[in-house]
Amino acid sequence: MCRSHKTLSMFLNTLTPKFYVALTGTSSLISGLILIFEWWYFRKYGTSFIEQVSVSHLRPLLGGVDNNSSNNSNSSNGDSDSNRQSVSECKVWRNPLNLFRGAEYNRYTWVTGREPLTYYDMNLSAQDHQTFFTCDSDHLRPADAIMQKAWRERNPQARISAAHEALEINEIRSRVEVPLIASSTIWEIKLLPKCATAYILLAEEEATTIAEAEKLFKQALKAGDGCYRRSQQLQHHGSQYEAQHRRDTNVLVYIKRRLAMCARRLGRTREAVKMMRDLMKEFPLLSMFNIHENLLEALLELQAYADVQAVLAKYDDISLPKSATICYTAALLKARAVSDKFSPEAASRRGLSTAEMNAVEAIHRAVEFNPHVPKYLLEMKSLILPPEHILKRGDSEAIAYAFFHLAHWKRVEGALNLLHCTWEGTFRMIPYPLEKGHLFYPYPICTETADRELLPSFHEVSVYPKKELPFFILFTAGLCSFTAMLALLTHQFPELMGVFAKAFLSTLFAPLNFVMEKVESILPSSLWHQLTRI
Repeated sequence: MCRSHKTLSMFLNTLTPKFYVALTGTSSLISGLILIFEWWYFRKYGTSFIEQVSVSHLRPLLGGVDNNSSNNSNSSNGDSDSNRQSVSECKVWRNPLNLFRGAEYNRYTWVTGREPLTYYDMNLSAQDHQTFFTCDSDHLRPADAIMQKAWRERNPQARISAAHEALEINEIRSRVEVPLIASSTIWEIKLLPKCATAYILLAEEEATTIAEAEKLFKQALKAGDGCYRRSQQLQHHGSQYEAQHRRDTNVLVYIKRRLAMCARRLGRTREAVKMMRDLMKEFPLLSMFNIHENLLEALLELQAYADVQAVLAKYDDISLPKSATICYTAALLKARAVSDKFSPEAASRRGLSTAEMNAVEAIHRAVEFNPHVPKYLLEMKSLILPPEHILKRGDSEAIAYAFFHLAHWKRVEGALNLLHCTWEGTFRMIPYPLEKGHLFYPYPICTETADRELLPSFHEVSVYPKKELPFFILFTAGLCSFTAMLALLTHQFPELMGVFAKAFLSTLFAPLNFVMEKVESILPSSLWHQLTRI
C-alpha cells in the first residue's frame, strides 16, 4: 500500500504546469463546443439535445418505461379529453386572407430570392385543392381528369401546363348524331363546357398581377356558374351527382371569394364588400372559408365601424370558434371609444373609467387568445408574408392578422398606445398558461412545432410562454467558463497553480488512501499480498 501511495505521489510530482494548461484548455474547448451545439439545437428545435437523448434512450434502459406505462394506463381515461382538445387546438386552418402565389408570393421570391412558403404549407394547399375541386366522377370528363392529376403535381410549371392542356381539350368539338330525317342524319355541333378549375390554377399561379388574376377568375366564374346550375338540377339523381354538385358549389364559392379579394386588392373596397355580403347570403352554411374575416377587414378599411360591430355580434359568439381577427377587432372597437383621450399617468391617478376598463379587458382577452400579435402590431418584431395556412393562437395566425390589420390599428388614434400600456398585464392573470387559462382553454403546447413547419426558416418563430434555458446548457456554460478560467490562471501562474493542483489531487485521493490503509491493517499481510498479485 505504501508503495502505491509513493507511486502516486511521484506521478503527481512529475506533472509539469504545461500538462495542467493543456488539460484545462482541452476541457474548456470541448465544453465550449458542446455549449455551442446545445445552444444551436435549442434555438432550432426548442429542447436540449442531451436531455432529449437521455429521455428517449437512457430512460428505457433504466426501466422508466414500465413506470410511465403503468402511470399512463391508470390516467388514460382522465387524459383522453385533454388529448382530444390538444389535437383540435393544433389543427391547421386555411388562411382566409391568403395571398396569390403568382401575383404576390412569387414576386417576393423574384425580388428577395427567398421562398415565403414552406413545402409543408404548399402540401396542405394541394390537399385542400384536391378536397374542394375534385370528385369521384372526374374521370368521366377529360379536362377534370387532367386537373385531378394537376392538383397533385409538385412542380409549378407542370401544374400550369396541365391547366393549359385541360383548357385546350375543351376547345375540341364533339359531334352528336341527331336523326332528324329518316333518310339522312344531321350533325349538331356543340362545345364542351370550359374547365373552371383550370382557370383557378392559372389565376392563382401563372398570373403575375392582381388584374390578370381577376380576368382569369372572371372566366372561371362564367364556366363555374354554368357547371353549378347544371349539377344543381341533377343533384338528387344519385350520390355521384350529389358529390359533383358539392364540388361545383365549392368551386363557385372559391371563385367568388377570390374575385372579391381581387377587388379589395385593386382598391374597389365597396364592390368587394357587396360581393362578400352577397356570397354569405347565397351560401350561409359554407363557414369553412371564413368569409366573414375577409368582410371584417374590408369594412375596417372603409371605417364602417357600425357594420363591423354588427358582423362581430353575429360571429363573436361563445358557441363559435374564435380567431385573432374576431378577438382583436373587438378589442380595437372598444379601444377606439377611449384611446384618443387615454393617458397612463391620468389613469394611474384617477383610476380607469368603465369604458377604459372594458377596452383593457377586451385587449387582455385578445392577448390571452393569441399572445404573439401585440409584438407585430407594436412593430417590436418584423413582419413577413403570411402563410397559406395558419395555426390558431400561434405565431402564424399572428402574422396573418397583423399583416392586414396593422394599418387599421394605426388609423385609430391612440389605439396602439393603449395596447402598448396594457397588453403585458394579461400575463399576470395567467401565470401558468399551459395549465390553466382565464377566458379560454390553456394555451396549447404544440404551437411552436406546428409554426416551425408553416413559417419559412429565415423567420424567428415567436414562442409562448418563453422557455427557460435547459439545465445542460447552463451546466456546459458554467463548465466552459470554469475550465477556461483555470487554463488562464495556470498559464499566468504555473508554479502556484501546480501547487494547488497537487494539493487538490492529494485531498481528492485522501479518503481512498485512508480506506486502503484500514483494509491493509485489518487483512493479513499474506492475503493482501496475494490479492495485489491478482
